[in-house]
Amino acid sequence: MKKLFYSLSLVALCLIFSSWGSTGHRIINQHAPASFPAILNFLKATWPTILSEHASDADYRKQDDPTEGPKHYIDVENFSTFIQHGTLPMSYDSALAMFGYYFLDNNGNLPWATVITVDTLKRCFQRHNFTKASLVAADLGHYVGDGHQPLHITQNYDGQETGQDGIHSRYETHMVGSYQNLLTYADDSAFLIPDVPGYVFSYIYEDHKYVDSVLIADQYATSIAGTTSGSEYYTELWNKTGNFTIQMMRNASYALSSLIYTAWVQAGSPLPWPDGIDENTRSTTRLIQNYPNPFRGITNIPVEVNKNNTMVTVTVMDAMGNVKETLLDRKMTTGLYEMEWDATGFPGGMYYVVMKADDSVQTMKVMVIR
Repeated sequence: MKKLFYSLSLVALCLIFSSWGSTGHRIINQHAPASFPAILNFLKATWPTILSEHASDADYRKQDDPTEGPKHYIDVENFSTFIQHGTLPMSYDSALAMFGYYFLDNNGNLPWATVITVDTLKRCFQRHNFTKASLVAADLGHYVGDGHQPLHITQNYDGQETGQDGIHSRYETHMVGSYQNLLTYADDSAFLIPDVPGYVFSYIYEDHKYVDSVLIADQYATSIAGTTSGSEYYTELWNKTGNFTIQMMRNASYALSSLIYTAWVQAGSPLPWPDGIDENTRSTTRLIQNYPNPFRGITNIPVEVNKNNTMVTVTVMDAMGNVKETLLDRKMTTGLYEMEWDATGFPGGMYYVVMKADDSVQTMKVMVIR
């Protein structure tokens, strides 16, 4: 059913049905850039602040945009394919053809909105519009966060079907706000997602399994405290849900980081253009600092090629200028490439990576440690 309660103000609606509340969304978004691979280090200086400060922009738009609300939830039990097979149509066009716009508007379109936002982010990267990309990524983080909040993936989103009215805000806003200092977790390393729709729908299915866990925890906490308010109730609710709540928020940060990284790679791995330098005057090729550096075994060496049919040679030399290994020697098309140099067996010390291209020669120091 569509989540509209006319006795409540729009502001109250945003507070109640804003998955994880503003605190949870801020934590999820702020964590994501820490999982970026080193090749995205150029985003780490500003994106944690931007993503966290704009984590709830999508909620605020609900007041003026009638199409925004359904992007934040999906009542999966109302979809016949989920009831029969435990799955949903992978594309929005398929879902629209199967269920119709009115049904989707009333039962939510969260996973499809998430996939569409990833594609929007990719297009921002393709246009080298990193400012817009950061704001789209903040919205993406909001939808990803919603997809990792079980009560945004069920028809019984506020416990109204089980006599547990108000559990939505008690769980995601009041409890999370009270225990935010314990919502700490380690950051994983983002990975390239080969199938974005499949990945998004897989975490929707996985997180739906926790709906009963939240409701059972609420029943238990109520039975102990004799009420659904007060410190004793929230202590018991946290004791029952804290572990998987932290895990779901950690998973959300990891998913957001990986989706951003994937959109960037799918866009051709663009890098920001220096201020005041026209696109056409940029160097055809660019040697980018290796990572990790210093390193013991294997390091990654990125090269950006901005013109098709460019002959590129990349070699590794020792301090005496002797070529120790040739990593690349061929014509390249436009794109960002990464080469691995396995320095296992090489003595520790300073080495030089030399890139020769049609229009430039660039050298970079790398350090092998033993």
